[in-house]
Amino acid sequence: MRTKVFACVVVSTIATALGGCATYHALPLDNGRGPSRVADITVPATSLPTPELRAYRFDPSNGLDATEVAMLAVANSPQLRVERDKTGVANAQAYAAGLLPDPSVSYEHDRPVGSYPAGTTSAFTANLAFDLGNLVTRSARVKSARAGAREVDLNLLWSEWQTIAQARTLFDRVLYLRKLVARLQDEHLALAPMQAAIARALHSGDLTYDSASAGLNAASDVGNQLGDAQRQLHQAEQDLHDLLGLDASVPLHLAGAPFTVDPDPAEVLLALQDMPKRRPDLLALQAGYASQQQKLRAAILAQFPAITVGFVKARDNSNISSAGFSIGLSLPLFDGNRGNIAIERATRQQLHDEYSARLLTDRNDIQRLAADLASDRGQRAALTAHAAQLAAARAAAETNYSAGRLDWPTYLAIRANSLAADTALLALDANTHEAAIALDALVGNWPDAALAGNDQKHSFAKDAKNAKESR
Repeated sequence: MRTKVFACVVVSTIATALGGCATYHALPLDNGRGPSRVADITVPATSLPTPELRAYRFDPSNGLDATEVAMLAVANSPQLRVERDKTGVANAQAYAAGLLPDPSVSYEHDRPVGSYPAGTTSAFTANLAFDLGNLVTRSARVKSARAGAREVDLNLLWSEWQTIAQARTLFDRVLYLRKLVARLQDEHLALAPMQAAIARALHSGDLTYDSASAGLNAASDVGNQLGDAQRQLHQAEQDLHDLLGLDASVPLHLAGAPFTVDPDPAEVLLALQDMPKRRPDLLALQAGYASQQQKLRAAILAQFPAITVGFVKARDNSNISSAGFSIGLSLPLFDGNRGNIAIERATRQQLHDEYSARLLTDRNDIQRLAADLASDRGQRAALTAHAAQLAAARAAAETNYSAGRLDWPTYLAIRANSLAADTALLALDANTHEAAIALDALVGNWPDAALAGNDQKHSFAKDAKNAKESR
């Protein structure tokens, strides 16, 4: 009777456990195509990582300005979606680390066969065992998993910061390249009548190829520059499409001025001092180091003998019942988890050195970018004045050439010098904006930077989870 009761209890326990099991649902792959229109994308402003973006109204109907491009990048970047999926994996790992180990149940039943004395009955042995060794390391494993989840959350926030900076950089790059292409197209159109005149003179014999080489080379040089600029523009537009998660066929209607930021040297110096307390990637490295500390602690705790305890209920063939308990110990004579301890200790040293190396590299990068910006500011004033002088000279040369008071080689030389100054000024402005955006992101002197230091999960990851649960 007791055997039947025990068997019923075991069956009921197994049935209850199976009733709470997860079920499988297929998730088919999609075709990998992005939205066909920007207007089809929803940007949840309340989930954006900075108050500047959260307070801005996303309205792509009149084109995308620099802020809207940054908002769209954070909301729709394919790479950020992968990063947000990683937070789900890390949170699941933290959840799994906190679960208690399942007990194990075993049951043996022996039925007599052949001839046997009267009174012989079936024998059984039932055992309920629990591994206590798992509890010894549980606290360290839970702390490690939680720190690991925090590391992933912080890396996601840093990825969003980097995506904002990259969106601003690509927005400016596309605008400057469009200006460069337009300037080269204007120059190409301005030289077209002269090329036609040179061709007619060569055909009539009024010019030789030696004397016409300067005119022929001028148009060819501008055409080559125009082709290079157009290829750079195509690449920049593709990079922006990729960042925004848009198909290449979706037109990019960019509006407004380039994104401008001018980090103050005093603010940069102040931000540089407390950068480790504010930058999400550095805080993520600190969380990863804390996680590794707990992994090492768990490995040290795991060197002690693993203990398994159990409760045993048995009956032999002579119908004598017994109840007791079992204890199992592992003997750390050969392994003793020394290999894992050595691995975790070496990994901790590696993370320690990686953090120091990152700090050194970032501080040097910040100082270099600050020096570059200072040089660019000084160079721009001189180059702007030089470009203005050459633009005035080009305008005067056009008038004199049309009136026949200026020979065409001199006219072409003046135009070429003016074009070189204009393109150099555009390149300097583009490089200055890119360096300023990179410096601004590196020092981490952004609003809401303190959010990187709390234990809250990032709102975008929450939104994604809630959206999945609602389906």
